[in-house]
Amino acid sequence: MSRLKVGVIGAGAWGRNHVRTLATMASVELAGVADADAKVRERTAKTHPGVFVTGSVEEVLARVDAVVVASTAKSHAQLGLQALGAGKPVLIEKPFALTVADARAVAEASRRLQVPALVGHLLEFHPVVDHLRGMIQSGALGDLYYLASQRVNLGQVRPDENALWSFGPHDISVALYLLGEAPVSVTAHGYAYLQPGIEDVVFLGMRFRSGVVAHAHLSWLDPHKERRLTVVGSKQMAVFDDMAPREKLRIYDKGISRPPEYGSYGESLAIREGDIWIPKVSNAEPLGLELAHFVAVARGATPTRADADDGVRVVQVLDAASRSLRSGGAPVLVEE
Repeated sequence: MSRLKVGVIGAGAWGRNHVRTLATMASVELAGVADADAKVRERTAKTHPGVFVTGSVEEVLARVDAVVVASTAKSHAQLGLQALGAGKPVLIEKPFALTVADARAVAEASRRLQVPALVGHLLEFHPVVDHLRGMIQSGALGDLYYLASQRVNLGQVRPDENALWSFGPHDISVALYLLGEAPVSVTAHGYAYLQPGIEDVVFLGMRFRSGVVAHAHLSWLDPHKERRLTVVGSKQMAVFDDMAPREKLRIYDKGISRPPEYGSYGESLAIREGDIWIPKVSNAEPLGLELAHFVAVARGATPTRADADDGVRVVQVLDAASRSLRSGGAPVLVEE
């Protein structure tokens, strides 16, 4: 089978990782990179000699079989539509779009033109998240109570998007992927300390029809760099620490038990302390898994996750959370 010719539009802070990973994939030919910034083009040409580098999106689309859009968030929808119009399968980085209308337009164009569009919800491809999803589906954690996540660090401060739109797609997409449902309502409180109107810290809450709730603390104004998710169930609890160099997932056989017989109300609930264990989970790079999935879909496979509808759902949650932010944290229903 011949190698799939893949291009990248936007080779900046995150796009450069797409360029790097695609350049190492045996099934792929990195056939073109486009970026509006001359310095980024110069760096890319030096790092990947022999790769076609240009400032023209059209030139890249003309040379490739499929394309990754990793440009600025405000251009995602427009470039995604341009790629689909050219008949090129496209992977659009998160956020899929900045409005629900634009997200739906991309998804509709993908269906109408029968050209696949995927979204860069990277953590849906993380082996630990896959392992957690399997535990939830098997009932190993029991009845789920809540999810709590922290995605914080000091910098990088974004001048064009707040912490909700910058970090939130990760935690929202993971919650939806793990639970297999979208939230019915959200609340969001945020505070802008460094730049007027751009929240540096956001506290996001999501309530699901199943009764599960999820909470995310998102900030680029924090002394620690944390990427942690806690999943609490009636049987067991799990902690995914993505900053741990190894052993990123720990399972706690802890909880609250209700004995079948008890003499008083005070004896009706008892703390259960059990073992802690670390399951063996693949250390495969999520970006490599995401791009391998994209290549398979571009060749005709059916998406298993992170499709255009997933992109729309996450943008719907972000939109509702933005409205909650503007209303001082009032609950807002998420569009069906």
